[in-house]
Amino acid sequence: MSTPALSGGTSVFSGFTPLCKGLAVVLVVGHIVVQVFPSAVTYLALIPARTIPFAWNLISAGYIEQSIYGVIVSTIGLLFIGKLLEPIWGSKEFFKFIFVVNFLTSVCIFITAIALYYITRLEIYLYMPLSGFYGVMSGFLVGIKQIIPDQELPLLRIKLKWLPSITLLFSVAVSFWTLETASYLPTVLFGTYMSWIYLRYWQRRVETKLKGDPSDDFAFSSFFPEFLRPIIDPIASIFHRMLCGRSDASNNAQDHALGGEPLPGSDPSEASRRRERGARALEERLAAKMMAAAQSAGESRTDAAENV
Repeated sequence: MSTPALSGGTSVFSGFTPLCKGLAVVLVVGHIVVQVFPSAVTYLALIPARTIPFAWNLISAGYIEQSIYGVIVSTIGLLFIGKLLEPIWGSKEFFKFIFVVNFLTSVCIFITAIALYYITRLEIYLYMPLSGFYGVMSGFLVGIKQIIPDQELPLLRIKLKWLPSITLLFSVAVSFWTLETASYLPTVLFGTYMSWIYLRYWQRRVETKLKGDPSDDFAFSSFFPEFLRPIIDPIASIFHRMLCGRSDASNNAQDHALGGEPLPGSDPSEASRRRERGARALEERLAAKMMAAAQSAGESRTDAAENV
């Protein structure tokens, strides 16, 4: 009776991509290094006062988990969420997303820490070692929101499009109770925002050769409840003009040159098709796993009957 459960579990813990496995090894090895050699934190984690000579920690800090809980959560999240996102984006784009979001998150944290020091004159902002994969993990949730927003979590009946917002709200609430959790809050905040910036304006779509996702369903205000969106939209429009004002103007010019026809991918329906493809890919993957589990269970029952 235990064999079918084991076989079913094996199917769940299979299918991880080589890239995700490699990054998981990096996270585990990085954690082991800072545990065996505590002084390595000085060189690998983000310490704002030391970032100028040790600029590489803007990159390395994102792959160093200082706690055992952090490395477990990050490794599991990377393997399972990566198994969903990487086949849809492609390995190259998936790795690029991780690298860019990790680097930009570290840059934002560095700037914020320096600003807080000059405001408060507290040296803790300069010398606290900050690190962790939480920025990229938050970015993965934004990617899920973009691809399969209307899918629901089993049992909880919560649509996946609300995962980033719920994570942010939970992180802010918990930060009021524990100082250790508060140190991760900037990483989660900036990771969420930088990943949205990347997916909204910079990610190049293979099918259209264009950048970003201009659909209304992926607007910044979509992270907030409906009643707050009239307040959020005017503020978000400022950053929209800063980030893609010129590209909007060039797209409009090209539209006129094409006789008013919209460019491929500029229509929100294209974003909907992408989400449908993501949903189909997820459903096919789940169906394949269920079929494999059922076959394994059937084979195990047959073997048990023969042994009897």
